[in-house]
Amino acid sequence: MKTEVLPFPARRDSPAIDQVGVEERAQRFCARSLKKETKMSALKLAVTMLDVTTLEGADSVGKVRQMCQKAMRPLPGDPSVGPAAAVCVYPRMVKTAVKAVEGSKVRVAAVATQFPSGQMRLKERLGEVKYAVGEGADEIDMVISRGQFLQGEYRAIYDEVAACKEACGEARLKVILETGELTTYDNVRFASDMSMAAGADFIKTSTGKVPIAATLPVTLVMLQAIEDFYERTGRMVGMKPAGGISNAKLALQYLVMVREVLGPKWLTNDWFRFGASSLTNDLLMQIRKQETGRYQSGDYFSQD
Repeated sequence: MKTEVLPFPARRDSPAIDQVGVEERAQRFCARSLKKETKMSALKLAVTMLDVTTLEGADSVGKVRQMCQKAMRPLPGDPSVGPAAAVCVYPRMVKTAVKAVEGSKVRVAAVATQFPSGQMRLKERLGEVKYAVGEGADEIDMVISRGQFLQGEYRAIYDEVAACKEACGEARLKVILETGELTTYDNVRFASDMSMAAGADFIKTSTGKVPIAATLPVTLVMLQAIEDFYERTGRMVGMKPAGGISNAKLALQYLVMVREVLGPKWLTNDWFRFGASSLTNDLLMQIRKQETGRYQSGDYFSQD
């Protein structure tokens, strides 16, 4: 389904962010706790929202196949857990992943546009998007050119997102802002507004390749942008925090925040994802803990 591209937004139309207010509100989500059946349901929901990811130079066909098996059956023998939403790989591994998850509900996402730096001409970046889609990717995770954004070349960012969306065809587009490099909440808000106007299906915090990745406050700013965009246009946009979310307790705090800011409609893997490489096993350990009353050894779960 083609996503409508809206006019380029003026920076002055993005509201200024109250840093203290955002951080205090985000901190309150850390005090929430879920009990018993509610906690188990939330843990299992979080597993279905995982983009199980491998983005390393040493990625191999065997490693990707093993990861795909884990995404399809996170806890072998327990069909109530999973499957994950997607596997996320480099474009060269898309065909391997597509074949490995064939017949399952797991989608294949590919990073593109010269991930993680975004430092390449637009022509080459669009070529990478088209290649990944041609290999069978259901979703594209693109990264914006942060250098251009910080230089005030906002129209260039809008144009590149719109061009990538067009190059995606039927594939969904997740736009990575790399929020740790945007330096301010005001920048994060404007980059979110621009990306959604240009056709993003999801906005995503981070590549996971920089020291400062997803945080609760920056995700709150992005959720508020999604809320305002939905109220203005009627179009739902998804959210994907990625990088630094390595334990179940933190993941559940994100789910509570999504429910309170956007409502239950966003609590499906069509509209919310976790970018995860290390989160998966902690979620599975917590599920086993809820079921048995004790933790399994870390060796019980595969590392891929």
